[in-house]
Amino acid sequence: MAMASLLHQLVLTVTLLNTLANANVEVDALFAFRRAVRDPKKVLQSWDPTLVDPCTWFHVTCDADNRVTRLDLGNAKLRGRLVPDLGKLERLQYLELYRNNLVGSIPEEIGELKSLVSLDLYHNNLTVSIPASLSKLSNLKFMRLNSNRLIGMIPRQLTQLQNLKIFDVSNNDLCGTIPTTGSFSKFTEESFRNNSRLEGPELMGFVRYDTGGCK
Repeated sequence: MAMASLLHQLVLTVTLLNTLANANVEVDALFAFRRAVRDPKKVLQSWDPTLVDPCTWFHVTCDADNRVTRLDLGNAKLRGRLVPDLGKLERLQYLELYRNNLVGSIPEEIGELKSLVSLDLYHNNLTVSIPASLSKLSNLKFMRLNSNRLIGMIPRQLTQLQNLKIFDVSNNDLCGTIPTTGSFSKFTEESFRNNSRLEGPELMGFVRYDTGGCK
């Protein structure tokens, strides 16, 4: 009995240490984002990096294990950049950062968010190309990147996202052709409108995907 009790306590201790370690990683990841943005409305004022986990922070939602599942900062007037550290939020399901003034690129590490269901980055000032790493988000249902300043081609790897229901990259500066295979077969032209250099759709090979001069 004594040995069984000792083993039980050991398992509980290991579980607690793992929970604390994960929580500290998530605190560090979120606070890296906090340092990368200006916050004129002080919506991030509750983000205290000395706390054990971020679950009491405003605009952050956690599950029963105190792991971050939602980041709700739409229309928060944030100014700054996305950071690669966000890719460490392993159980994040909703990344809602629409209608801010975020600049720079979408970090490749966002593709590590394997639990992500919704990626809403629309109405910002994001530039550079859409990272192909987003094709690893197998649970993703909503990807809204419209009304930014994204350039380059739509990564063909995104057609592998079989759960994708809404895809919107309208009002950017994308080029190349519109993929039509896989999950992209159900998206209308509304998803791609107002990209003056975007051609297509790509139909049975008659419109070449890799068009010259597309950057």
